[in-house]
Amino acid sequence: MPTIKALPLNCTLKSDPGEISSTDAMITVLADAFRDRDIAVTETVRVGALNIKPGVTSDEGEGDDWPDLREKILAHDILILGGPIWMGQVSSIAKRVLERMDAFLEETDAQGRMPSYGKVAVAAIVGNEDGAHFCSAQIFQALNDVGWTIPAVAACYWVGEAMGSTDFKDLDATPEMVAKTAKMVASNATHLAGLLNQQNYPG
Repeated sequence: MPTIKALPLNCTLKSDPGEISSTDAMITVLADAFRDRDIAVTETVRVGALNIKPGVTSDEGEGDDWPDLREKILAHDILILGGPIWMGQVSSIAKRVLERMDAFLEETDAQGRMPSYGKVAVAAIVGNEDGAHFCSAQIFQALNDVGWTIPAVAACYWVGEAMGSTDFKDLDATPEMVAKTAKMVASNATHLAGLLNQQNYPG
């Protein structure tokens, strides 16, 4: 069976890859859980450091970094979409990624399958306010619309005190329920990706 690969996208609003974010910390928890399942987790892409132009095509012209990122995403079997909660919603960076995938609707093969068919997506969400369930609803509905498969227990999240000052990256240890959920997310996503890797949707 071919090696299953996962690609994390960090959709923090911090554009400097050298600046640590809580989304990085949550992605690390999930990535470790996937590696425990022998999944090859490649580098985490800081999306805000790229020039992902607005639009709904796969190439918005000169200077657009989406075509290269799109190619990288589709070279993997599992997408880990990580992002923070801002104003009760998933970050604008994450929304930009979802909007650009709208092009998949017109990029079907002879069986009508989008390029994301047979690929699995999960989410890593952090924030200091309510909204994790709403963010996962936004992410998963959008991803499903453009062909991604969502496994059972597909979101690993942590939400701190409303208007609090403690971020996920500031915690001394990973909360037990977060670690437990990460293992379940990785287990289910790995299982599903393995099945789809052997037999894709017929279209």
